[in-house]
Amino acid sequence: MPLDAAAGEKLGAALGIGALPVANELCRREVGAFLTATDGVDDLVVACTQERSLFSELAQQKNSVAPIRFVNIRETGGWSSQAGAALPKMAALLAAAALPDPEPVPTVTYDSGGHVLIVGPAGRVLPWAERLGAQLDVSVLLTAGDAAGLPVERSFPTFSGDQIRIEGWLGAFKASWRQANPIDLEICTRCNACIDVCPENAIGFDYQVDPGKCASHRDCVKACGAIGAIDFMRDAIERNGEFDLVFDLSDRALIALHQPPQGYFAPGADPARQADDALKLSAMTGEFEKPKFFIYKEKLCAHSRNGKIGCTACIDVCSAAAVSHHGDQIRVNPNLCIGCGACTTVCPSGALAYAYPRAPDMGQRFKTLIGTYARAGGRQPALLLHDAERGAQLIGQLGRLASAGGKLQGVPARVLPVDLHHAASTGIELWLAAIAYGAANVTVLVTAQQAPEYTVALAKQIEVAQTILTGLGYEGTHFSLLRADTPAQLDQALAALQPGQAPARPAAFNVAADKRGALDFALEHLLRCAPAVTDRQEIALPAGALYGSVNVDRAACTLCMSCVGACPESALMDNANLPQLRFVERNCVQCGLCEKTCPENAITLTPRLLLTEAVKQPHVLNEAQPWHCIRCNTPFGTLQMIENMVSKLALHGAFAGNIDRLKMCSDCRVVDMMDNRQEAVITDLKRPHQV
Repeated sequence: MPLDAAAGEKLGAALGIGALPVANELCRREVGAFLTATDGVDDLVVACTQERSLFSELAQQKNSVAPIRFVNIRETGGWSSQAGAALPKMAALLAAAALPDPEPVPTVTYDSGGHVLIVGPAGRVLPWAERLGAQLDVSVLLTAGDAAGLPVERSFPTFSGDQIRIEGWLGAFKASWRQANPIDLEICTRCNACIDVCPENAIGFDYQVDPGKCASHRDCVKACGAIGAIDFMRDAIERNGEFDLVFDLSDRALIALHQPPQGYFAPGADPARQADDALKLSAMTGEFEKPKFFIYKEKLCAHSRNGKIGCTACIDVCSAAAVSHHGDQIRVNPNLCIGCGACTTVCPSGALAYAYPRAPDMGQRFKTLIGTYARAGGRQPALLLHDAERGAQLIGQLGRLASAGGKLQGVPARVLPVDLHHAASTGIELWLAAIAYGAANVTVLVTAQQAPEYTVALAKQIEVAQTILTGLGYEGTHFSLLRADTPAQLDQALAALQPGQAPARPAAFNVAADKRGALDFALEHLLRCAPAVTDRQEIALPAGALYGSVNVDRAACTLCMSCVGACPESALMDNANLPQLRFVERNCVQCGLCEKTCPENAITLTPRLLLTEAVKQPHVLNEAQPWHCIRCNTPFGTLQMIENMVSKLALHGAFAGNIDRLKMCSDCRVVDMMDNRQEAVITDLKRPHQV
């Protein structure tokens, strides 16, 4: 890795500070330099993650109060075939590592008492129940018996059943099942009387009746006597319980989610996975915390209005079933949320925002990386967004293989790795902001560990973002989804990454907390710096995009304004003085609520990005001549609405002979009814004489 005193000077100049001290054996022979650096209270950045534990322990032993941050510049750039050109990248990574920590977020608390339910066939469940019994409070639920029978000593509650349902999370699981077998294992004393009297040998030492052998002599019932453990006519067969943990050894997982809740483990029949999960289970007793990963602003939510369902993007993409329908809004269960951020990525309105970190913090990180890289002399930077687990592991493996064997090239000098809590946690507003800051590419690394829903959602968002840049005249491919599961696949994909055209002038804005506001800043800069002058007024976008127009069939529209009441973003508006339906395209999120609410089916949607100032101005979609009351001349509806009412209600009993009342305002209608005393009204009716 080309680091020497001269490199330290260049790095310091790029960072706007003095020459950086360079060490070759900071964790060994030169450890004194590290200890000296921890004497102060200023932030300390160590460009080594391999010895993070050692450095942290040394600082703790010294009672240092200096905040220490660690950054990897070796596997991410120093160990590469382009290591000689990696100094701008190193400067960028160091600058990003020196940024202040984001503001803390609220936490979600779990409280586990260690009560675990082990579910599955007896042959798998019982051995693990005995092993875990010393550390945890064990209950077992058997789905199938075993010839070896139950343990001699009753050490834990034992149930049997089928139709098992599990819901909840760490510390708050609820299980329910059906007591299908005539023998209730919790009541059974295991006296063997039923086994002795059964003529068909239908009962074994698992103390369960085999229905295939049982001939219904019921000798076992008589033998059980007053204990009452055997009942072929049992009415109450539903059972339930509450548990802190679930160890599911069934062949098919009872919770079939890509990301099951914390505290639920389903290794199935795999012994290696069983041992690994059992080790994790034994440590899950006590109180635990995790960040609350999201911020929900229900006023912006376009999920539903008046029972009509609009946007369901967040519900559809969540692989943990943490997002659900809740009236006119959604409900996000923070205990089930794993922090992938995919719901915030696909949310068109910004009602759901990612909080770990927030968009302004991530935007500042992008801006720092790209800006420092450019100041250090780097060109055409590409951001490689990856998760902090498998993605970071792949990058580390690639760097080591590139250094050792020389068969792989390693991470290119222009590619800046950005670790995220999850690969799906950034979206179109941050990607476009990165291009506005001067990035040539933004690529998202996904592995087989990511849920298929996330990969599909990211691909759709990338399609929208790339369509916008291509429509603005920027050449090349700027956004891509990089699929890799091995270092060789990652190396090949990075080598094939070609830079797209970036704006001639980098943007100076900071990413706003509001998603639509952040997009406005990015799009305005990209439009202003578009490489070619164009008279295009709009860009057609793929279906499902977060921008678009509303089209109204004027012949069908009656200006009932149902769509105005349904619109959650104030994109559709009425006019207090005239019968008008107006539309502000900038506010529209294409949720479809107006289209589904319209009683006349007069509304359709067109996904597009309008590039003119008209996008911010109210536009009249439909208007009509106002109808004036035939009695007092007060305007109270539209000509088309009154004509429709007259045509539909002319033969209705309430208006027969008085059709003109439909042409009156509500006040005049009442006056007319009171003036015309020849009509029979309900107050004139008398009760029949009772004898």
